[in-house]
Amino acid sequence: MYKSKKPYLYGTGRRKSSVARVHLFPNGTGSITINGRDIDDYFGLETLKLLVRQPLETTGLTGKVDIVATVTGGGVTGQAGAIRHGLSRALLEVNPEFRAPLKAAGFLTRDPRMKERKKYGLKAARRAPQFSKR
Repeated sequence: MYKSKKPYLYGTGRRKSSVARVHLFPNGTGSITINGRDIDDYFGLETLKLLVRQPLETTGLTGKVDIVATVTGGGVTGQAGAIRHGLSRALLEVNPEFRAPLKAAGFLTRDPRMKERKKYGLKAARRAPQFSKR
């Protein structure tokens, strides 16, 4: 638990090229703030909001904690996955007994899939130049 104006728990989450720093404030009202904006303003799709809230529903802490997340890099889906990963890690500091349900749901596993690097002689990672029939 870190000392600041309000004590909070911290978790770092990553997915693809997105990195999320999640601050979890116990005894809260259930508000989720991402990059200074409300979750409803930040994510347009309902599925992404659901993705972020999954760890809270698994542990039964929906509406009991406040979340402030700072996320950079990647697209919206990668950012939502990074926030979910960071939130799951922060929830472990609340109660170590949450580890079993979170691990069973797959929220603690860092998704290792990344963009494949470009290779020389090719136009992209695997895209080869097209040759004419002459």
